[in-house]
Amino acid sequence: MTRFDELIAADERIEPRDRMPDAYRRTLVRQIAQHAHSEIIGMQPEGRWITRAPSLKRKAILLAKVQDEAGHGLYLYGAAETLGVDRDDLLDALHEGRQRYSSIFNYPTPTWADVGAIGWLVDGAAIVNQVPLCRCSYGPYARAMVRICKEESFHQRQGFELLHTLAHGTPAQHRMAQEAVERWYWPSLMMFGPPDEESTHSAQSMAWKIKRHSNDELRQRFIDMLVPQSEVLGLRLPDPELRWNAERGHYDHGEIDWSEFRRVLAGDGPCNAERLAHRRNAHEEGAWVREAAAAYARRKQGEIS
Repeated sequence: MTRFDELIAADERIEPRDRMPDAYRRTLVRQIAQHAHSEIIGMQPEGRWITRAPSLKRKAILLAKVQDEAGHGLYLYGAAETLGVDRDDLLDALHEGRQRYSSIFNYPTPTWADVGAIGWLVDGAAIVNQVPLCRCSYGPYARAMVRICKEESFHQRQGFELLHTLAHGTPAQHRMAQEAVERWYWPSLMMFGPPDEESTHSAQSMAWKIKRHSNDELRQRFIDMLVPQSEVLGLRLPDPELRWNAERGHYDHGEIDWSEFRRVLAGDGPCNAERLAHRRNAHEEGAWVREAAAAYARRKQGEIS
């Protein structure tokens, strides 16, 4: 047994200077890069509502949330760099469509209630998915996730509170909240990835203790959490087959339209082209900032040496 195998078996952390299989390194780069890209692209759906938030309080909360997402992306790019990849190369791969981000961020946000639905459903799903990553076998990723998950809990709570306010407001506000939940419920279930029997990477990632639970297990945990929360909100989850199964001790649910998931992932979602074009444009317009920062760093280095 190699030192790597011994560390995995002992449930200890793999650190950047430890020897690791090339496949383990590639898997981590793929997963961490996709996670980082998702945080950066994920700023867009809600960011468009910052200037239109209905109060200064809501504006401040949303601004803080979007800034958090930027920070999460930076943590994760930093974690990926410990594996020997370059951040610029990862961004090039995103902009050229060679690396993916979460399909959930290719859906539109037509109303203010969508901001609440994203907080409750999307960030709620992210918490269920990401808390186990705090125990990931790769140290830098696990440590980044500890901080990210603490901030994600704030995001989920503000979304729940926003939806609760709308759901207990005027009939028009309640209807707006209900329609937003109907838009985001099924895509949020897809965030955990395809069914276990179709998942390409899950079994090996679990063997390496990068992941701790299967896609379907996490999805079930999320659904079980949502049902009592939806009752408190007074909003209906759009699944007529959702019912408690006493024998299983879980909620049964309807079939997920995986053809939609595959279509959006392949680039044919409502906002795929828009999200990526906006990201490329922001990167190009920010080139002068990166160049100025690099020049300043070189000058300071010259002063020191």
